[in-house]
Amino acid sequence: MPETVVIVSAYQEAERLPTTLGAVRQAFPGARVLVADDGSRDSTSHVALQEGAELVRAPSTIGKGGAMTLAAERVLPLALEPDPPVFVLCDGDLGESARELAPLAAAVRDGELDLAIARFRVKVGGGFGLAVGFSRWTTRRLAGLELAAPISGQRALRGEVLPVVVPFAPKFGMETAMNVDAARAGFRVGEIELDLAHRATGRTLRGFVHRARQLKDFARVYLARR
Repeated sequence: MPETVVIVSAYQEAERLPTTLGAVRQAFPGARVLVADDGSRDSTSHVALQEGAELVRAPSTIGKGGAMTLAAERVLPLALEPDPPVFVLCDGDLGESARELAPLAAAVRDGELDLAIARFRVKVGGGFGLAVGFSRWTTRRLAGLELAAPISGQRALRGEVLPVVVPFAPKFGMETAMNVDAARAGFRVGEIELDLAHRATGRTLRGFVHRARQLKDFARVYLARR
Protein backbone atom coordinates (compact mmCIF):
# COMPACT_ATOMS: atom_id res chain seq x y z
CA MET A 1 0.00 0.00 0.00
CA PRO A 2 1.35 3.48 -0.83
CA GLU A 3 2.22 5.82 2.01
CA THR A 4 0.46 8.69 0.24
CA VAL A 5 -2.42 8.96 -2.22
CA VAL A 6 -2.69 12.22 -4.15
CA ILE A 7 -5.85 13.29 -5.98
CA VAL A 8 -5.36 16.19 -8.38
CA SER A 9 -8.39 18.19 -9.45
CA ALA A 10 -8.28 19.24 -13.09
CA TYR A 11 -10.51 21.07 -15.54
CA GLN A 12 -9.03 22.34 -18.81
CA GLU A 13 -5.53 22.01 -17.33
CA ALA A 14 -3.63 20.43 -20.22
CA GLU A 15 -1.04 23.23 -20.21
CA ARG A 16 -0.14 23.29 -16.51
CA LEU A 17 -0.91 19.70 -15.51
CA PRO A 18 2.41 18.13 -16.62
CA THR A 19 4.39 20.52 -14.44
CA THR A 20 2.01 20.03 -11.52
CA LEU A 21 2.22 16.25 -11.73
CA GLY A 22 6.00 16.34 -11.98
CA ALA A 23 6.18 18.49 -8.85
CA VAL A 24 3.73 16.19 -7.04
CA ARG A 25 6.01 13.24 -7.80
CA GLN A 26 8.92 15.17 -6.33
CA ALA A 27 6.97 15.98 -3.18
CA PHE A 28 5.63 12.44 -2.74
CA PRO A 29 7.93 9.80 -4.27
CA GLY A 30 6.14 6.49 -4.71
CA ALA A 31 2.68 7.99 -4.16
CA ARG A 32 -0.39 6.77 -5.97
CA VAL A 33 -1.48 9.76 -8.06
CA LEU A 34 -4.96 10.18 -9.51
CA VAL A 35 -6.25 12.98 -11.72
CA ALA A 36 -9.92 13.84 -11.34
CA ASP A 37 -10.82 15.33 -14.72
CA ASP A 38 -14.09 17.24 -14.61
CA GLY A 39 -15.09 16.51 -18.20
CA SER A 40 -12.39 18.72 -19.75
CA ARG A 41 -12.75 19.46 -23.46
CA ASP A 42 -9.03 19.92 -24.00
CA SER A 43 -6.33 17.23 -23.73
CA THR A 44 -6.26 17.13 -19.92
CA SER A 45 -7.13 13.42 -19.80
CA HIS A 46 -4.49 12.54 -22.39
CA VAL A 47 -1.86 14.53 -20.52
CA ALA A 48 -2.73 12.85 -17.22
CA LEU A 49 -2.22 9.41 -18.75
CA GLN A 50 0.96 10.48 -20.51
CA GLU A 51 2.36 11.63 -17.18
CA GLY A 52 1.64 8.25 -15.60
CA ALA A 53 -1.28 9.33 -13.41
CA GLU A 54 -4.39 7.24 -12.82
CA LEU A 55 -7.25 8.94 -14.64
CA VAL A 56 -10.76 9.31 -13.25
CA ARG A 57 -12.83 11.28 -15.74
CA ALA A 58 -16.36 12.56 -15.37
CA PRO A 59 -18.29 11.93 -18.62
CA SER A 60 -19.40 15.57 -18.60
CA THR A 61 -18.59 18.63 -16.51
CA ILE A 62 -20.27 18.06 -13.14
CA GLY A 63 -18.28 20.43 -10.95
CA LYS A 64 -15.20 20.02 -8.80
CA GLY A 65 -16.92 18.29 -5.88
CA GLY A 66 -18.51 15.70 -8.13
CA ALA A 67 -15.36 14.88 -10.09
CA MET A 68 -13.26 14.67 -6.94
CA THR A 69 -15.86 12.38 -5.37
CA LEU A 70 -15.51 9.95 -8.27
CA ALA A 71 -11.76 9.79 -7.70
CA ALA A 72 -12.03 9.60 -3.90
CA GLU A 73 -14.52 6.74 -4.10
CA ARG A 74 -12.00 4.74 -6.11
CA VAL A 75 -9.46 4.88 -3.28
CA LEU A 76 -11.93 4.92 -0.38
CA PRO A 77 -11.31 1.22 0.49
CA LEU A 78 -7.71 2.16 1.36
CA ALA A 79 -9.01 4.50 4.06
CA LEU A 80 -10.60 1.54 5.81
CA GLU A 81 -7.36 -0.42 6.07
CA PRO A 82 -5.68 -0.81 9.51
CA ASP A 83 -2.79 1.47 8.45
CA PRO A 84 -4.27 3.75 5.79
CA PRO A 85 -2.25 6.16 3.66
CA VAL A 86 -2.39 9.92 3.99
CA PHE A 87 -4.67 11.41 1.33
CA VAL A 88 -3.57 14.64 -0.34
CA LEU A 89 -5.92 16.76 -2.43
CA CYS A 90 -4.64 19.51 -4.69
CA ASP A 91 -5.50 21.58 -7.73
CA GLY A 92 -4.01 20.95 -11.15
CA ASP A 93 -2.87 24.54 -11.69
CA LEU A 94 -0.22 24.63 -8.94
CA GLY A 95 2.62 24.05 -11.39
CA GLU A 96 6.09 23.78 -9.89
CA SER A 97 4.85 25.03 -6.52
CA ALA A 98 3.17 21.64 -5.92
CA ARG A 99 6.55 20.42 -4.67
CA GLU A 100 5.84 22.49 -1.52
CA LEU A 101 2.90 20.27 -0.50
CA ALA A 102 4.94 17.75 1.50
CA PRO A 103 4.55 19.56 4.88
CA LEU A 104 0.77 19.07 4.65
CA ALA A 105 1.10 15.30 4.60
CA ALA A 106 3.84 15.44 7.23
CA ALA A 107 1.58 17.33 9.64
CA VAL A 108 -1.03 14.58 9.31
CA ARG A 109 1.45 11.72 9.41
CA ASP A 110 3.14 13.15 12.52
CA GLY A 111 -0.19 13.42 14.33
CA GLU A 112 -0.35 17.21 14.48
CA LEU A 113 -3.58 17.49 12.49
CA ASP A 114 -6.23 15.21 11.04
CA LEU A 115 -7.08 17.63 8.22
CA ALA A 116 -4.30 20.01 7.21
CA ILE A 117 -5.16 22.91 4.90
CA ALA A 118 -2.61 24.95 2.98
CA ARG A 119 -2.74 28.70 3.38
CA PHE A 120 -0.93 30.49 0.53
CA ARG A 121 1.91 32.62 1.85
CA VAL A 122 1.42 35.16 -0.94
CA LYS A 123 -2.10 36.05 -2.02
CA VAL A 124 -2.58 36.57 -5.74
CA GLY A 125 -5.74 37.77 -7.46
CA GLY A 126 -9.16 37.62 -5.88
CA GLY A 127 -12.03 40.05 -5.64
CA PHE A 128 -13.46 41.92 -2.68
CA GLY A 129 -13.53 38.92 -0.35
CA LEU A 130 -17.29 38.33 -0.27
CA ALA A 131 -17.19 34.67 -1.31
CA VAL A 132 -14.28 33.63 0.89
CA GLY A 133 -15.72 35.73 3.71
CA PHE A 134 -19.00 33.83 3.51
CA SER A 135 -17.16 30.49 3.55
CA ARG A 136 -15.17 31.67 6.57
CA TRP A 137 -18.37 32.73 8.32
CA THR A 138 -20.10 29.43 7.48
CA THR A 139 -17.18 27.41 8.83
CA ARG A 140 -17.15 29.44 12.04
CA ARG A 141 -20.93 29.47 12.44
CA LEU A 142 -21.51 25.76 11.82
CA ALA A 143 -18.34 24.25 13.25
CA GLY A 144 -16.82 26.84 15.59
CA LEU A 145 -13.68 26.77 13.46
CA GLU A 146 -11.75 29.88 12.44
CA LEU A 147 -9.86 29.50 9.14
CA ALA A 148 -8.04 32.10 7.08
CA ALA A 149 -8.17 29.97 3.90
CA PRO A 150 -11.42 27.98 4.16
CA ILE A 151 -11.68 27.33 0.42
CA SER A 152 -8.10 26.26 -0.23
CA GLY A 153 -8.10 23.10 -2.34
CA GLN A 154 -4.69 21.99 -1.08
CA ARG A 155 -5.33 19.56 1.78
CA ALA A 156 -4.06 16.42 3.52
CA LEU A 157 -6.32 14.03 5.43
CA ARG A 158 -5.89 11.09 7.74
CA GLY A 159 -7.48 7.96 6.35
CA GLU A 160 -10.20 8.06 8.99
CA VAL A 161 -11.33 11.48 7.78
CA LEU A 162 -11.99 10.50 4.17
CA PRO A 163 -15.18 8.43 4.73
CA VAL A 164 -16.59 11.29 6.81
CA VAL A 165 -16.23 13.91 4.08
CA VAL A 166 -16.95 11.76 1.00
CA PRO A 167 -19.09 12.25 -1.01
CA PHE A 168 -17.84 15.81 -1.24
CA ALA A 169 -20.36 18.63 -1.48
CA PRO A 170 -21.23 19.58 -5.07
CA LYS A 171 -19.16 21.95 -7.15
CA PHE A 172 -17.30 24.71 -5.29
CA GLY A 173 -18.95 23.84 -1.97
CA MET A 174 -16.54 20.93 -1.52
CA GLU A 175 -13.96 22.57 0.76
CA THR A 176 -16.39 24.55 2.91
CA ALA A 177 -18.44 21.44 3.59
CA MET A 178 -15.29 19.46 4.34
CA ASN A 179 -14.28 22.00 6.99
CA VAL A 180 -17.64 21.68 8.70
CA ASP A 181 -18.03 17.91 8.42
CA ALA A 182 -14.53 17.12 9.68
CA ALA A 183 -14.69 19.54 12.61
CA ARG A 184 -18.15 18.37 13.64
CA ALA A 185 -16.87 14.78 13.64
CA GLY A 186 -14.22 15.79 16.18
CA PHE A 187 -11.20 15.80 13.89
CA ARG A 188 -8.42 18.36 14.35
CA VAL A 189 -8.52 20.85 11.48
CA GLY A 190 -5.82 23.47 10.98
CA GLU A 191 -3.80 25.44 8.47
CA ILE A 192 -0.17 25.47 7.37
CA GLU A 193 1.32 28.38 5.46
CA LEU A 194 3.09 27.27 2.27
CA ASP A 195 4.81 28.90 -0.71
CA LEU A 196 2.22 27.89 -3.29
CA ALA A 197 1.07 29.60 -6.48
CA HIS A 198 -1.84 29.01 -8.81
CA ARG A 199 -3.75 30.64 -11.64
CA ALA A 200 -5.89 33.15 -9.80
CA THR A 201 -8.90 35.10 -11.09
CA GLY A 202 -8.76 38.86 -10.66
CA ARG A 203 -11.27 41.69 -10.68
CA THR A 204 -12.54 40.93 -14.16
CA LEU A 205 -15.98 39.95 -15.41
CA ARG A 206 -14.87 36.33 -15.59
CA GLY A 207 -13.48 36.54 -12.07
CA PHE A 208 -16.65 38.01 -10.62
CA VAL A 209 -18.82 35.38 -12.37
CA HIS A 210 -16.57 32.66 -10.92
CA ARG A 211 -16.89 34.05 -7.40
CA ALA A 212 -20.66 34.43 -7.76
CA ARG A 213 -20.84 30.72 -8.57
CA GLN A 214 -18.67 29.96 -5.55
CA LEU A 215 -20.90 32.04 -3.28
CA LYS A 216 -23.99 30.21 -4.53
CA ASP A 217 -22.40 26.84 -3.74
CA PHE A 218 -21.24 28.03 -0.30
CA ALA A 219 -24.78 29.15 0.49
CA ARG A 220 -26.06 25.70 -0.40
CA VAL A 221 -23.57 24.15 2.02
CA TYR A 222 -24.78 26.45 4.80
CA LEU A 223 -28.45 25.72 4.12
CA ALA A 224 -27.84 21.95 3.99
CA ARG A 225 -25.94 21.85 7.30
CA ARG A 226 -27.42 24.57 9.49
